[in-house]
Amino acid sequence: MLMTVATETYADWLAQAQLPQARLTPAQRGLLQAAFRFRQQQGSDYYATRLLGHFLLHCQSGLKVAQIARLLHVSRPTASRQQHLSAKEAIQQAHHRLDGRPYGKLLPRYAGPIAEFLFRHPEATRADVLDFIDRTFAVRVARVALYKFLKRFGLAAATPQATAGSPAPVSDPTMPATPLPEPARVLSPPLPFVPQGQPVPTPAPPFSAPALTTPVPSC
Repeated sequence: MLMTVATETYADWLAQAQLPQARLTPAQRGLLQAAFRFRQQQGSDYYATRLLGHFLLHCQSGLKVAQIARLLHVSRPTASRQQHLSAKEAIQQAHHRLDGRPYGKLLPRYAGPIAEFLFRHPEATRADVLDFIDRTFAVRVARVALYKFLKRFGLAAATPQATAGSPAPVSDPTMPATPLPEPARVLSPPLPFVPQGQPVPTPAPPFSAPALTTPVPSC
């Protein structure tokens, strides 16, 4: 088994985690001494940290989550999320990370190779990008996840929007419809002013052409 080179002492490890030895119980001191030896032997890589962190978070040591996070050199939210995982879920996450996260997780470091692929293949469709990601990173993701990833890094416009067999675009029901222009209104002429007490004249009948009659010749 490979032994790691010690880069800090036990006292330094506790000091950077803001854990004064005088305030630790005998049980906590024995636990942390064993944990320190584990880190010295197994290293501080992701997998060793996950194993040690899962144990410290679930062994009822009396240490706070923030203290354990500082011991493991992880953030407080990360330690809090891991606190709610079972041993099976912790191992599954480590396994997914080991084989390239094949369950739909696109990491930010993938953006560079994907951008280079799109630059070299400007005619590539979304399906081509998915195949490239699967071949390069062993990650299988959905089209929606890919679209959000490309949009996040400004690459969404680099792939053709219409692909063979893709459905026709539909209108967004959340967008308001464009109102139709109102028909032109025909204004009637204003009525003439009539002094008070005078009869109101009735409007003239509509104009009609006089009927044409054929003269009957006299006998």
